Amino acid sequence: MDPRFLPQSWRVRGLELPVDADPQELVGLVVRSLGIEPEALRAFRLVRRSLDARRKDGDHRLRFVHQVEIALDRGFRGDRFARACKSGHVVAAPPASSVFPDGPHASLSGARVAVLGAGPGGLFAAWMLAHAGVAVEVYERGSPVERRGRELVAFHRSRVPNPESNLLFGEGGAGTYSDGKLYTRVEDALELPILEELVACGASPEILFDARAHVGTDKLHRVLPRLRARLEALGVQFHWNTRVEGLVVAAAHVRALRTSRGEAPCDALLFACGHSARDTWSWLAEAGVALEAKPFQLGLRIEHPQELVDRAQLGQGPLAACVAPSYYQLVARAEAGSAPAFSFCMCPGGRIVASVNEPGYLCTNGMSNSRHSSRFANAALVVTLDPRADGGGALAGVERQRALERSFFEAGGSDYSAPAQRASDFLAGRESRGALVSSYRFGCVPGRLDRLLDEPLRAALARALARFERSIPGFSGDQGLFVGLESRSSGPVRVPREPLTLRARGFENLYPVGEGAGWAGGIMSAAIDGARAARALLVHGLARPARAG
Repeated sequence: MDPRFLPQSWRVRGLELPVDADPQELVGLVVRSLGIEPEALRAFRLVRRSLDARRKDGDHRLRFVHQVEIALDRGFRGDRFARACKSGHVVAAPPASSVFPDGPHASLSGARVAVLGAGPGGLFAAWMLAHAGVAVEVYERGSPVERRGRELVAFHRSRVPNPESNLLFGEGGAGTYSDGKLYTRVEDALELPILEELVACGASPEILFDARAHVGTDKLHRVLPRLRARLEALGVQFHWNTRVEGLVVAAAHVRALRTSRGEAPCDALLFACGHSARDTWSWLAEAGVALEAKPFQLGLRIEHPQELVDRAQLGQGPLAACVAPSYYQLVARAEAGSAPAFSFCMCPGGRIVASVNEPGYLCTNGMSNSRHSSRFANAALVVTLDPRADGGGALAGVERQRALERSFFEAGGSDYSAPAQRASDFLAGRESRGALVSSYRFGCVPGRLDRLLDEPLRAALARALARFERSIPGFSGDQGLFVGLESRSSGPVRVPREPLTLRARGFENLYPVGEGAGWAGGIMSAAIDGARAARALLVHGLARPARAG
């Protein structure tokens, strides 16, 4: 074939359509803006869609901004196309390549690889390894998602948490009950294959291109069992309700896992425990694994009527209903010695939940179902803290989390009710009066959250409230309600690893993965990190391919 007519792929950016436009109009917009005949398009794929709700002439201008990938004959020429390339409106698409290695390293022949944790990092580490034909066994202290749901119902009825299977531990990890947000700032070739796997398991195809993609807690309960079945068909074995309690290590080589069901030999371990498995960091240190403190976030959960957010973000025009409920992402930059603060894990049409795995501690989180059907919007308002600045040890951040979680538990009455305070009262330094209406299932009691926090943290959140009021009128008023503590936005510990092989520093076959190891900050980044570490194992193999005893 004449090489001039081999297809070449291009990314076309900044394509705008009103939010009520027929999606089919996008193809017409591409051919008109680039001067292309429709039959010249050899391929067309929507890559990204985001909402532009900025004001213009005082009104909200609700439009979707698209990025698409097209394929044209390599010899294609045209004036409008050339101008678009020169302006950066059109750029060459990244070359397509398989994210899977050609095969496993020779040292993995007959190897048994263990994965600790069935959250996104662990599941997609197993996915990568299993596709290469490597035998994988996943060890998870919590339950499969069907049983996990029943155990959470028991917690809500009894107010007695199950320390092994809860909102944080179990199939899918903490993300199963934080509505399955999939957007990330990470640009990685692994992102699309991971999203395609989730779509194959029943997630909406929109997650492939939606800039604010999320699955929804309700749909995750159907997606995860299908993902499990697909992994089992590739040979992955799952060990549920099996807590790993230590490692058998000899000469910097992990020989076996010590579990609640006995020793489990392995040739390599991908460690994906999640950001709340605090007991695991202790036995990692006992096994000689290096740990270091890292920056993490602390703050409060804030809730508003969703209508208040929609009105500020979308206006009240006829198009607002096409994209409601709306979200926000707000930042108050550092100034005058005050730390920066920002919103995180915003849940439109969601509810606040008790993100608890240890008796006697309280932490809140947000979740929403796929339809965002609640009348409330909630988000974390957090400040980044660095325990290294205070000269603390590797677990200094954990100690601070625990102290605050204990004080909030006691302030709520020691029964998982949450201390709460209206945003206006937080700023005024007074206890809230009257009924505190919230989506939080265990109920709220008036509390002086401003006093439970130390002064630098309180001051940073107060300054953020004032800043965010300018973006969303009413944000810092009586309709804003702080509910409990937000202390699990990220993990405060990192396990150092080698940059090329991704092995734990000083170990031959231990791979720290995801949020619990300090290398990710959300569902998608954890999934990518797990798959990336598994791929590193497939490519570089075991440093010393000795079989476990």
